[in-house]
Amino acid sequence: MSRIGRLPIHVPAGVTVTVDEGNLVTVKGPKGTMSQQVNPDITVKQEGGVLTLERHSEDKNHKAMHGLYRTLVHNMVVGVTDGFSKTLEMVGTGYKAKANNNGQQLDIAIGFSHPVIIAAPEGITFETPNDTTIVVKGANKQVVGNLAADIRAIRKPEPYLGKGIKYQGEHIRRKEGKTGK
Repeated sequence: MSRIGRLPIHVPAGVTVTVDEGNLVTVKGPKGTMSQQVNPDITVKQEGGVLTLERHSEDKNHKAMHGLYRTLVHNMVVGVTDGFSKTLEMVGTGYKAKANNNGQQLDIAIGFSHPVIIAAPEGITFETPNDTTIVVKGANKQVVGNLAADIRAIRKPEPYLGKGIKYQGEHIRRKEGKTGK
């Protein structure tokens, strides 16, 4: 049995989980509502405040889907209660970021001739605790991670000086520069 798939999902107080026909799982909580279509080969059972997912057979594809859908449903429960966030750091002279419109727009000055403006998708907010730190927050883990990767891709950290946008705590492998004669 899948080690991840067999783990129960504990639903905290204030969160409502409904399983509709066709295995459509909907999770409502203080941070929003999310839904996920679960494969019909996986059964979602709700008993009190605990969700369990079971598969019909030991087929290789069913085993893979078991852990996948359990993780997706668990991420929805965590997302509507606590939310997810990714922190990015900007390294370089003159690099600045500023959140505008109540965190719905991000203006980045990253050494281009023009500022880079990013609009937040629905359910996502930006925060800038200081000029060189960007925090992407939201309930959907996939959207938060994708948006953080898109922001990092604007100017990836380069290996000689380490300038660019990197994740907080990310280690950049540095290269040695040119050596003299």
